[in-house]
Amino acid sequence: MVTIYDIAEKAGVSAMTVSRVINNTGRISEATRKRVRKVMEELHYIPNSMARSLVLQKTKILSLLITDITNPFYTTIARGAEDAAKRSGYRLLFGNSDEDYVKERDYVDMILSTRVDGVLFAPTGDQSLEHLQQLQKHNIPFVVLDREVPGIEADVVLGDSKEGARKLVEHLIGLGHKRIALINGSQDVSTARLRYLGYREAHTLSGMAPDDTLVAHFSYRDFHDESALDALLGLASPPTAIFAANNMLAVGVIQALRKRGLQVPRDISVVCFDDFVHAEAINPFLTVAAQPAYQFGSLGMQLLIERIEGEAAREQRKLILPCELLIRASTRAV
Repeated sequence: MVTIYDIAEKAGVSAMTVSRVINNTGRISEATRKRVRKVMEELHYIPNSMARSLVLQKTKILSLLITDITNPFYTTIARGAEDAAKRSGYRLLFGNSDEDYVKERDYVDMILSTRVDGVLFAPTGDQSLEHLQQLQKHNIPFVVLDREVPGIEADVVLGDSKEGARKLVEHLIGLGHKRIALINGSQDVSTARLRYLGYREAHTLSGMAPDDTLVAHFSYRDFHDESALDALLGLASPPTAIFAANNMLAVGVIQALRKRGLQVPRDISVVCFDDFVHAEAINPFLTVAAQPAYQFGSLGMQLLIERIEGEAAREQRKLILPCELLIRASTRAV
């Protein structure tokens, strides 16, 4: 294994000079710098990242913790985050909490022991407060993605959940639907609360009274209790449309409807939050409120790196990215 002493001997310089070239520190002539780098290339030298981190007090490693790697929204966020990190010379460690608070805690413990420079953090919900406070306690910079956590002041990148939900429900109301069900995420998640508010606001603005008998709450990760759908369909005045609060819930709802012999949109209309990757090319079916997932990751990473490198303002920054209503084939007029 090639060491800095091997490089120093061949380049005719001291080991300290080689170390300064590797870490880009100290005053060294350009000619010496080029000679050392040429020898490093000839010997295929790979710097010891742990040793460099001890010298620079930085690892150039960041962590991205998301809540559901099976959800195309989060995989696209990961792509944006990785691209932005690479452009700035950082490497990225991925974690997936599966919307599980305990698994999220295990990842936070790993982050604390790995000496990462910062974390891009999509929380499981309000209970993530404790985990974010742990990062604060250890002076690890972080940026919060997609969901806010009450009690935490930090840079954050969000989608406009309330506005997107209102647009989806207004689209259904415009088609003549008066009985619109909401299959929502857990109310300890900020986006679920905002989508519920948008759902209610659309009804109120159109002169319709919201009906909470048409609302059911689940985990965002899956639609696991089909009895709730049976209860909705068994109402004396059942829904003619369903608003699923994310794409994974929408898939579960449509599968459950098909098992019951109901076709979308012939028998019931369905809309949802978040799009699917390349949906417009493969299957232009679901009407959605699409969020710019790649920008979530890219902008979040940019904010994080600025915070780490001391280029950010002292005040925390809050970016709210707009949603786009994409009308496709999953809805029809009553």
